[in-house]
Amino acid sequence: MDVRAYTEFSLGVHRRAHAARLPVDATIELTHRCPLACAHCYNNLPPGDRAAAARELSTEEHFRLIDEIAEAGALWVLLTGGEALARGDFAEIYLHAKRRGLLVILFTNGVLLTPALADLLGEYRPFYAEITLYGSTPETYERVTRVPGSFARCLRGIRLLREREVPLRLKSMLLTINCREREDMRRLAEEELGCAFKIDPMLNPRLDGNAGPLRYRLSPEEIVAIDMEDPARAAEWRRLAARLGGAACAGRTRYRCGGGTMAFTIDPYGMLRVCSLSADAGFDVRRGGFRAGWEEWMPCVRGAEISRRTKCTDCSLAPLCGMCPAQGMLAGGDGETPVDFLCRVAHLRARAFGIEVAPHGPCEYCGEDAPLPRRAEVCNVGAM
Repeated sequence: MDVRAYTEFSLGVHRRAHAARLPVDATIELTHRCPLACAHCYNNLPPGDRAAAARELSTEEHFRLIDEIAEAGALWVLLTGGEALARGDFAEIYLHAKRRGLLVILFTNGVLLTPALADLLGEYRPFYAEITLYGSTPETYERVTRVPGSFARCLRGIRLLREREVPLRLKSMLLTINCREREDMRRLAEEELGCAFKIDPMLNPRLDGNAGPLRYRLSPEEIVAIDMEDPARAAEWRRLAARLGGAACAGRTRYRCGGGTMAFTIDPYGMLRVCSLSADAGFDVRRGGFRAGWEEWMPCVRGAEISRRTKCTDCSLAPLCGMCPAQGMLAGGDGETPVDFLCRVAHLRARAFGIEVAPHGPCEYCGEDAPLPRRAEVCNVGAM
């Protein structure tokens, strides 16, 4: 695949979809159940949770949903979880999405992959699959997943897909537990397993309000030091800086992302949401159908105006911090209250990559001149 040509195509589609409110980017969470018990996960439930399984959309309901989103204009659909493969009907749902002509992306931890499932994905290829590495050694990986033997099962799943030449990417959530192994994980992914690899150090509280995952979150200084040590990440932030040009992202509506204008999430229980992190009320597509949710309910959510001015309102750094109503609510606020952690990360990134900060009211991080973090200072922690 010509990556540059595809990137230009994708950006063009998303620009037009955003302007016309076309739902081209779908995320379907097939289940929140998962065979792993990762310390940092924001939405996993035990695999044997019968109450959760009973509430999930049925196979036929997923077929109807996929038909509806395809007819509404969806191009891409991400199948994820929890662990998508924890559903016994995964293959049926996957093939239905393929038959509808959707570009299917699969997020999985890989531990439930079997030769039969790998054969299916090899014959009917996803646009790509993405598997998460939690460490480069069994000890570290299983400190994160808290399931003995899961490292070997993950590697087996990766190799099953590689043998069948399924388009595959690897990624890692960076935690205090595994941060020291980030270079070893990169070598394992790229040099031993032959896969592209990326990292994400930003953790969230659980959707049920439990802040437990934040015990394993890196500090803002560590996150920005990791940005600075990786040439690809540094280049991406600099490209973003050039696009921003120091201009404020002010607006009257609470949402500034693509959620609800070209992208959406449907959770395992049939609730349409702006994104996977939205923990507030959604729209029940079981009762109302996708089109009514997208055309009638979602514009009301997206059009909600800010109720008061905060330091976020006129800040030009919003794309560098990820602050949004979902993040605000997960942090225990009301969706508009600034999240201090995200604000600190954004201002450190601005200093690290020369991004001009437009005036945006009283902010304790504007004008800060403390020394930026260095690589040697990263991850000098080891939370259990």
